[in-house]
Amino acid sequence: MSFLKNALTSSLLGMVILSGLSSAVSAADLKFFTIGTGGTAYTYYPVGGVIANAISKPPGSRACSEGGSCGVDGLIASAVSSRGSVDNINAVISGLRDSGFAQSDVAYWAYTGTGTMEGKKPSTDLRAIAALFEEHIHLVALADSGINSVADLKGKRVSLDEPGSGTYVDAKLILDANGISVKDIQAEALKGNAASEALRNGKIDAFFTVAGYPTGSIVELASAEKIKLVPIDGAAAKKLTDKYGFFSQSAIPEDAYEGVAKTATVAVGAQWYTSAKQDDELIYNITKALWNEKSRTLLNVGHAKGKTITVETALDGVGVPVHTGAERFYKEIGLIK
Repeated sequence: MSFLKNALTSSLLGMVILSGLSSAVSAADLKFFTIGTGGTAYTYYPVGGVIANAISKPPGSRACSEGGSCGVDGLIASAVSSRGSVDNINAVISGLRDSGFAQSDVAYWAYTGTGTMEGKKPSTDLRAIAALFEEHIHLVALADSGINSVADLKGKRVSLDEPGSGTYVDAKLILDANGISVKDIQAEALKGNAASEALRNGKIDAFFTVAGYPTGSIVELASAEKIKLVPIDGAAAKKLTDKYGFFSQSAIPEDAYEGVAKTATVAVGAQWYTSAKQDDELIYNITKALWNEKSRTLLNVGHAKGKTITVETALDGVGVPVHTGAERFYKEIGLIK
């Protein structure tokens, strides 16, 4: 990482010199900030890229009022691909990454040491920056697979995603709510495009993913093959939402994916987390930059889920403490009294 930072710093210095700016830029003027996201074929990664762009303002940038960046002075943020929610939380707590996206349920269990994190040391330094968007649990199969319910997965080859992902956690909970254990299926650990390719090639029968719709890998799959989204509904879905308050019963609308009907499922919140150890002023400025008008424009055009990322819902479903820097901003705008 230090090599990458040094290389990027050198590149920026060269650009400033070449542009003829009179003020010298030193490495001390730079602040790097990483955002752990997910697989490149899913929603976290592109949304992370939009947010990283919105909050960044490298030295030498034009002023916001002059049409330049409205991010944090001297900040260079980057979206980093990862294995998903669990991986991101572990990376934030260990200091490997500055921040990361995660599902609201996974974050709460990590913070409290409960649920699927029972027996593990609570991640009490975990802090929220903002709630972002709703994520729907997709259970994908080919249209002619004969898989019409979660119960039909028994004996089938099913990808649950990688163990470091929120999808893996939720897929196991969904199976359990339907009276199925991992031993009742032939479990695989494929991610994104790899899962789609395996389904197309007959190497698996179905796969789970948790993502905001439309998610890129499934869009591509639906354009090449006739697929279906298998409902996650009925008594099992109610059991799941009654037991775990972070789940809600929801639906993926018709034609979110080509030729796929409206499908009932369950959803969780995608949220942005950091560590309590992060500097208050930095997180305050990052939060302020996220919600300025320029960022609103970037979110609206940067990704299909961007329009649903709003300051009005910035604290919806947040189950861990808000970072004190972010809290300061939300108090200033009246979102926290």
